[in-house]
Amino acid sequence: MNYQLLLGAFLLQIFKRMFQKEDVSFYKDKDSHLRQVLTTKDFLALGVGTIVSAAIFTLPGVIAAKYAGPAVAISFLLAAVVAGLVAFAYAEMSSALPFAGSAYSWMNVIFGEFCGWVVGWALLAEYFIAVAFVASGLSANFRGLIEPLGLRLPAALSNPFGTNGGVVDLIALIVLILVSLLISRGVSQAARIQKILVVLKVLAIILFVLVGLTAIHPSNYVPFIPAPKMNADGTHFGGWLGIYAGVSSIFLSYIGFDSIAANAAEAKEPSKTMPRGILGSLIIAVILFVSVSLVLVGMFKYTNYAGNAEPVGWALRHSGHPIVASVVSAIAVLGMFTAVIGMTLAGSRLLYSFGRDGMLPSFLGKLNDQKLPNNALIVMTVVSIILGAFFPFETLSQLVSAGTLIAFMFVSIGIYALRRREGRDLPVPGFKMPLYPVLPILAFVGSLLVFLGLDIEAKTYSGYWFILGLVIYFAYGIRHSALAKKNNEK
Repeated sequence: MNYQLLLGAFLLQIFKRMFQKEDVSFYKDKDSHLRQVLTTKDFLALGVGTIVSAAIFTLPGVIAAKYAGPAVAISFLLAAVVAGLVAFAYAEMSSALPFAGSAYSWMNVIFGEFCGWVVGWALLAEYFIAVAFVASGLSANFRGLIEPLGLRLPAALSNPFGTNGGVVDLIALIVLILVSLLISRGVSQAARIQKILVVLKVLAIILFVLVGLTAIHPSNYVPFIPAPKMNADGTHFGGWLGIYAGVSSIFLSYIGFDSIAANAAEAKEPSKTMPRGILGSLIIAVILFVSVSLVLVGMFKYTNYAGNAEPVGWALRHSGHPIVASVVSAIAVLGMFTAVIGMTLAGSRLLYSFGRDGMLPSFLGKLNDQKLPNNALIVMTVVSIILGAFFPFETLSQLVSAGTLIAFMFVSIGIYALRRREGRDLPVPGFKMPLYPVLPILAFVGSLLVFLGLDIEAKTYSGYWFILGLVIYFAYGIRHSALAKKNNEK
């Protein structure tokens, strides 16, 4: 009986520890050492640069051919609606709680340490894999760009280890190191480079749209929503189920606004700059994605884009615009740097937050003499290099969407808990989610529906990552966290 009482008391103590909430003053004190230098323009560039990455030059054609046909534009719009609902929640959260680590830090304050860890661990998968994924995509496009010039790297230096005779993806490795060196010099300098590259990329997209409009064939839009059928792999094509399948695949494109929130501690006037950056970058991204989708499927029948790795360049070349195709492809490769910069910046700030809270080794939470979390940046870079330069990870890339959607669901439902505390122990934010209490639950349901639309591999690997996170939390985090130390001192 005594053993049962002791076990019950032990489990009760663990439960209390898991759901103890972090004090806002702790984050304010820790993050106050970071330089607050980022403006609304910086966040717009960061958001657009991260959201409008390699996906805009590939996904519209791929999704049209595999799932939605000309209705791919509807898939992008529906995905944008869900992302927009969540963006409202992110804007309010970041305005009220402008801390490094975005949803991880917010959940620590709103729901407690364990929920914060689950969300942060899910986002960590997004950043690690997304950085590696985009770097490898940049490498592939760069190699494709220089091959016509007679420049070709050997297979050993072109592919990840064990893939098509590869040993290391040299271009991906160089890109990741260059981005890390840039960010290590400070977010202001990285933001300046980001803004220049984002402007170039947007101009390239506008150039494609304007030139592509001259090659539109209205017959390619008919029927706009093709008749439904099953693909060979069991997925849906055509009809509303095909559009829904497209939404889940496309949603990866819109998750970049989380990278804005991750840098909230380095924002000037975060109550204003964060909402403007998050919502503004999403609006710009939606306009660009839908425009590219409509023009692309209007230039050629959507079936031409099946298995096409560069539908934008292909459409321009085959419509008689080879020079424009080369210009757009070159700028697209250069523009991919913006996504690598944004994701690396956000991922390093999340790792810093883990170290700051003691959930992972504390050296990750240390700042250098310039008040920069470069220890976390180094770890972020090394892990991304290992993933992107040495290992194939096509299947694991689906963790990007899965992990982020988990965070989106927590943030959406967290608005209800946040509202009860605003003006009491939490500040009143400069931006509030409209149509409360309806929109938060709609954002949650929308994110859940998109998550359910992911394929079984994405959900399975999310489960494996979640289990690994539980092991690390109970083996290390719960005993070394800042909250654990506070408890021991009482």
